[in-house]
Amino acid sequence: MSQQTVTFGEGDLSIEDVLALAKREKLAQLSSDPAFIHKIESGWKFLEKLLKEDGVIYGVTTGYGDSCTVTVPTSLAYDLPVHLTRFHGCGLGEYFDEEQGFGIVATRIASLARGYSGVRKELLDQLVLLLNHGIAPHIPQEGSVGASGDLTPLSYVAATLIGERNVIYKGEILSAEEVYKRLGLSAIKLMPKEGLAIMNGTAVMTALACFAYSRAEYLTRLTSRITSLVLLATQGNGAHFDDLLFQVKPHEGQQQIAKWIQNDINYHEHPRNSARLQDRYSIRCAPHIVGVLRDALGWMRRDIENELNSANDNPIIDGEGEHVLHGGHFYGGHIAFVMDSMKNCIANLADLMDRQMALLVDPKFNHGLTRNLSGASGERLSLNHGFKAVQIGVSAWTAEALKQTMPASVFSRSTESHNQDKVSMGTIAARDCLRILQLTEQVASATLLASVQGIKIRIKNGEVKENTLTDQIRETIRFVHKDFAFLLEDRPLEKELRYFTDQIQQQTLDLYK
Repeated sequence: MSQQTVTFGEGDLSIEDVLALAKREKLAQLSSDPAFIHKIESGWKFLEKLLKEDGVIYGVTTGYGDSCTVTVPTSLAYDLPVHLTRFHGCGLGEYFDEEQGFGIVATRIASLARGYSGVRKELLDQLVLLLNHGIAPHIPQEGSVGASGDLTPLSYVAATLIGERNVIYKGEILSAEEVYKRLGLSAIKLMPKEGLAIMNGTAVMTALACFAYSRAEYLTRLTSRITSLVLLATQGNGAHFDDLLFQVKPHEGQQQIAKWIQNDINYHEHPRNSARLQDRYSIRCAPHIVGVLRDALGWMRRDIENELNSANDNPIIDGEGEHVLHGGHFYGGHIAFVMDSMKNCIANLADLMDRQMALLVDPKFNHGLTRNLSGASGERLSLNHGFKAVQIGVSAWTAEALKQTMPASVFSRSTESHNQDKVSMGTIAARDCLRILQLTEQVASATLLASVQGIKIRIKNGEVKENTLTDQIRETIRFVHKDFAFLLEDRPLEKELRYFTDQIQQQTLDLYK
């Protein structure tokens, strides 16, 4: 069977389309619809017409930004986009990985394929070529204030098209020129508006938002499963998740989380009403905490996909109506707000699991489990410390995640000679969000292992019979113990924590179909 494709120019793309292209699970192609091709070509032909008539076009026959009052002779208009890509080649910091590079390219194609950017179909073809040949621009993460778009990071995409700077190809960092030679490909020459069209948009922050959305959605599922495991390990009160209880506060996401936990613990058949009337908030209120993100995902998807499927550069070129429209569509305010909001919700999940971890390891609160969840017994128990240091690590990762939640968008700065005097900070917000996701996934990895250890201790002590657990809980225990042996004697856990963090990021454990 031939590989599936994502087609640009035939309706809107989804977050999942971007991720499939980024992971190279699907190939990219442009629509062959004559109406789509006409729309793309009309923009460039209109610009050609204006150039011949000596029309003043921002970024084509003028300088950029505050330099828009500087007239560029039409004889130099074809050199201007190359200068734009080169003077923006000043990104610093860590580099985006290969998948993120592909996601950024896919997101930029989505915008340019709307047909309002004044680019040729040949430019779109070259961007598609990068995806399908596995050539990812090597892009530094730092240097964008999120308006006028992601100029500096996207300059690395534009440079790749003209055969300059480095790319990631088959896991190696190589020059774009060398990779083109290897593959028998040719770089392209940018036409007057094309450098600006590639760079003056929100593709970096939007691509990162697509990755963040997928990971955040999975974390709502995983945190629900971990809560079920913690409840079982601490022999908590399943009545906290009763249908009737949640009917009277009808937030849909919150209700969904409660239902998942209720099904995990087999509440209807075997109500687990412990002697405790009320568990601590980190168990009892888990649906109310995780449910906030679960409910927010709807509007977050809406705004991410609206941005993904928008023309977000400047100026907008209406080739069919022959208008040049100057505006501010490069401003990443919606993505900035989504990312600032999402990172707050995700950090709250880290904080929730941190509190659950504290309950599990503390004999004052874990209702009969061993100190620090050690699997040892007898005099060996005094020697072994189980998850003690892991709990400290969880506290550290959570603290760092919480520290990162300050909204980036409120730190707008005036830059570029006060032309860009109010900027979105959307890309910084997105990078913050990915860092918080990493930290929270580490917390989830540790709490997953600890909660399964707790249940195994109950089984070992005869307090829980494994055959009374639901299929999904038994499957989760099997998933963990396939690569994590019961912690009987102390051992370094770094390798296992890293492994399960990676499994979480790959979404290997199937949750709540």
